[in-house]
Amino acid sequence: MDRGGAAFFAEFLWLFLCLIAVFYIYAAVCVMKIAEKTNTPDAWWAWVPILNVVLLIKIAGKPLWWILLLIIPLVNLIILILVWIAVCEARQKSPALVIGLLLPVVNLVVLGYLAFSD
Repeated sequence: MDRGGAAFFAEFLWLFLCLIAVFYIYAAVCVMKIAEKTNTPDAWWAWVPILNVVLLIKIAGKPLWWILLLIIPLVNLIILILVWIAVCEARQKSPALVIGLLLPVVNLVVLGYLAFSD
């Protein structure tokens, strides 16, 4: 790879990492707000990987052993959908919002709606 290609790759990688950081911060803020609005303790767990999933399970009111089900491929998708349905219900919102959580870009809007709406 020549110097021009390497510089382009480095800039692209830097931009990509910055975008991931922005999305992670947005998701952490949203999950923290959801935890606060549902009176779930330890809302700061939203910022810590793996603990943020435990926090979602606590918000959903599901047993903590469900975290083990998230290790199993395909089962984890079903469990995450069930957890997000319960999170929507904990926020007294329609469980149909989970469909929006499955769609790229729309999921950012739905997550914000769950976090910042009354």
